Amino acid sequence: MNILIVSATPFEIKPLQEYLEKHFIKNGPYQYQRGKVQASILISGVGLPLMAYALGRVLGAKEVNLAINAGIAGAFNRTLEIGQVVQVVSERFGDLGVQEADGRFTDVHEMGLIEASQPPFTGGRLANRSAEAYAFLPIAHGLSVNRVHGYQADIDAIQKKYPDADIESMEGAAFFYACLLEQIPFLEIRSISNYVEPRNRENWNIPLAIERLNETLIQLIQSVSG
Repeated sequence: MNILIVSATPFEIKPLQEYLEKHFIKNGPYQYQRGKVQASILISGVGLPLMAYALGRVLGAKEVNLAINAGIAGAFNRTLEIGQVVQVVSERFGDLGVQEADGRFTDVHEMGLIEASQPPFTGGRLANRSAEAYAFLPIAHGLSVNRVHGYQADIDAIQKKYPDADIESMEGAAFFYACLLEQIPFLEIRSISNYVEPRNRENWNIPLAIERLNETLIQLIQSVSG
């Protein structure tokens, strides 16, 4: 089984990599083997374009049986706790479109540039059909943007437009899009580092989010590798 673990930055999955270094056999750069399980790490870089390129390049060159996107995220949904780990079961591109003269955002589906039901979209969303097979975490719905929200008026507007969005990240939708088109089973696992609010990094807890994220990732790798 070939598992691809994708993260935007190395520090988000550093504890997992240290676990793999210790408990697996390293058989190449960012590649680790134990029994019939090979785990590979891909650091994509931050943002939707970087994720799209990095993931597309790898998926075109090697067989992947399970892809995992792992990282931290901001939460719109205040019932989610800082440090809580969730499985993202759907994603949406949150800033792909135009700004109207009155400041409103109109997305590409509303513009008719991409049909809302054009594969792999369903009603303008990207849904993970593999999610039920790995239902071991609370679920969340994601919104992916290249510019994260930090101004209250913009936060209010995007929540009004997409009230089902629980979390915000900068890579998830690109990951979903590629995996769905390539028909590769996949998971997106995110840990909440902050709430989406007027930007104040003093309210963030990245160390806790990374700790909880990697505890979950290690448990997942242990469960599939025996």
